[in-house]
Amino acid sequence: MKKLKIDLRNAKKDKLFYFVVNVVIVRRQDKRCLILKRDDREKVHPGKWAIPGGKLEWADLDVNKPTRVNGAVLDFENAVEALAIREIKEEAGIEIQLPLHYINNIAFIRPDGVPVILINFAVEYKSGGVKPEKGSFTDFAWVNHSEAKKYPCILGIPDEIKNAIRVLTKAKA
Repeated sequence: MKKLKIDLRNAKKDKLFYFVVNVVIVRRQDKRCLILKRDDREKVHPGKWAIPGGKLEWADLDVNKPTRVNGAVLDFENAVEALAIREIKEEAGIEIQLPLHYINNIAFIRPDGVPVILINFAVEYKSGGVKPEKGSFTDFAWVNHSEAKKYPCILGIPDEIKNAIRVLTKAKA
C-alpha cells in the first residue's frame, strides 16, 4: 500500500466542517453533572457555561497508525471515544467511565463561518478532581437539571443534563 497523508486537494470544498464531541459527565452518587465556564476570550459562546468536549483533529487520524486496513481505506475505530477521553482530560482533568451514551446532535455555523457537526453524549464520571484548563475555562460546577438553569449556559445545556441523567439511569437499570 502506498504511503498516505491527509490531503485536502481532492476534498470537495463544500463538504468540509468541524466534527465535535461534547460530553455530559454524570456523577452517579448525586446525579450531578459537570459544567465549565468558558473563558471570555473564546470565539464561540465566550463566558457561557458549557460541557466538556472538542474537535476531531488530523492527529487523531494518524495514517501511520490506523486500527485496521480495510482494502485501500484506513479505519480508525473508537475515534469518538478516544476524542471524548482526551478532551475531558485536557479540559477538566478527570477520567470517565465508558461507554458513551448518545443524547443528540446539532449542526451549526460558528460566528467565523465554520460549519460544525456536534454530537452530545452522556458518560459516567470515574475519578479525579476537576481542574479547568487554563486559557479555556475559568470555573466549574457540579449541577443537576434545575441548578443548571440558574447558570448562563449555552442554549440547550440544562436539557442535555436532564437527558444525560435519564439515559444513564436507564442504562444502569
